[in-house]
Amino acid sequence: MRKTIFDDGFQAYLTEGATLVGDAGIPMLMNLNNAQVPKSLVPFSKAKTCPNKRQYVHFYQHDREFSRVLTATDKYLPLLSLYDGVISPDCTMMIGQSTCLQQANTYMNRAVGFYLQKNGIPVIPNIRWSDESSFAYCFLGVHPETMVSVSTHGCIRSKHQRELFRTGMEAMLEALRPSTVLVHGYMPNDIFGQFYGQVEFHRFASEFETTHLKEGD
Repeated sequence: MRKTIFDDGFQAYLTEGATLVGDAGIPMLMNLNNAQVPKSLVPFSKAKTCPNKRQYVHFYQHDREFSRVLTATDKYLPLLSLYDGVISPDCTMMIGQSTCLQQANTYMNRAVGFYLQKNGIPVIPNIRWSDESSFAYCFLGVHPETMVSVSTHGCIRSKHQRELFRTGMEAMLEALRPSTVLVHGYMPNDIFGQFYGQVEFHRFASEFETTHLKEGD
């Protein structure tokens, strides 16, 4: 039978030994300080065939592209261990989505990250939010003053989305005071301009950008 995320209590083995924090019980990542600013990023869907392993694997794709990592994380340890590190899964959080579902997606983000850390893989926490209501739990499980990652890909299409992203960035910087922020996707000045000088940013082009650049050559 096909396995689902519900078959084993949301993969209970992932969080064995983890501290659960906040009312939502989000797993706390380990503060190992063994992650480095990536040389480059590769999406999980290309990790198996990519010859260059001196990269970090990211999950800034549609959830269907990496859902199997959430349901069978242990099976992907050999593959992910070949790379320099991993950015924790970018499980979708949508405005208007049930709070319990958003908390579950934050949980899985940290649970997979913790399990990979426990198995010797450097992990950079991915931070994902929806609107202000998610700020109560979406920053949980991440140690302050460490490196984090965010993605603007598909998240800043409308004026309202841009405002929410900027508000979320401000809240995240205040809550976590990260040493470094990786940005996957575009970094428009109307969103990021006010934060320059507060934190070190490193931008990585999305697959959409690189594909369109190649097409335009």
